[in-house]
Amino acid sequence: MNHVLTGVLLISVLTVASPAVPAASDPQDEAAIKTTIESIGILADQGNFEEIEKLYADEVEMDYTSLTGGEVERIGPQALMTQWASVLPGFDRTRHAVSDIAVTLNGTRAEATANVIADHYVGDLFWQVQGDYRYELQKTDGIWRVTSHTFNLREESGTRDVFGPADKNAAANPVSYIKRQQTKKAVRDFLTALEQKDMEKFAGVWAEDAVQEMPYAPKGFPERVSGRAALIQHYAAWPENSGKADFTSDLVFHPLQDPEWIFAEFKGQVEIVPTGRMYHQSYGGLFLVKKGKITLFREYFDPVPFKYAFGFDERGNTLHTGEDVQ
Repeated sequence: MNHVLTGVLLISVLTVASPAVPAASDPQDEAAIKTTIESIGILADQGNFEEIEKLYADEVEMDYTSLTGGEVERIGPQALMTQWASVLPGFDRTRHAVSDIAVTLNGTRAEATANVIADHYVGDLFWQVQGDYRYELQKTDGIWRVTSHTFNLREESGTRDVFGPADKNAAANPVSYIKRQQTKKAVRDFLTALEQKDMEKFAGVWAEDAVQEMPYAPKGFPERVSGRAALIQHYAAWPENSGKADFTSDLVFHPLQDPEWIFAEFKGQVEIVPTGRMYHQSYGGLFLVKKGKITLFREYFDPVPFKYAFGFDERGNTLHTGEDVQ
């Protein structure tokens, strides 16, 4: 399926099987469903993909085959929003006008239809599509969320050449939603590189001027490592000194207002080969990621289990990174 076109026509169609006996209509549920449908287009035109993501179920059936060909796609809301956020902000202006919303309730499931006219502008180029949608939604914990949508194309005017410059604009100036995905990916890649002992992948996550700070490092262990080359050297002996390692099973992200900053909580479970001990640690990490590369990692950890697992007190050095600390 053409993900670019899929991401552009946001107001969608939803498909969910209905119970045999429809329940009585509820005005409040109807109002909530119509608000959800209207909000998708409005929020998309405003570039608020974080809020749109909340309007979709954990898995969504997307059917834009009348516009793009291909096959019906099943996709998670984050992946769907990543598609949309990768193209829509590249337009100078979009407008999704939704009208004639009709709702049929069936208990905690619902179907809805709507008409849509979607306008897209970039430079002197213009593209408009007109069509209709059939939505299906599921009510969970009192909230109606879209489970599938289908777009039926009636007509289009203008040119699909709008996508060329829109794609370039969006790639050159990623919006906060995309930056947040890049930030999370860089942190996860760093931790999985340690788990997998993939030092080539590890080297690729750092910016040239990256810094790792360790405010609670024990005496004799560096509190700061500056520069990508120094960080690679700092961790050089990690593969030979560590056995099975897990840093991502309990990974939790706490996004901050600036999408390039994130705070991560994670646990470390590592077999330390030279001492034969298990290293159990709870970490807090403040990360700054620019253009997909870690620029700052401020690592908070408890030095007591660190010293025990790596034999720090006994050896006068540590094997955490493979560097001896005099």
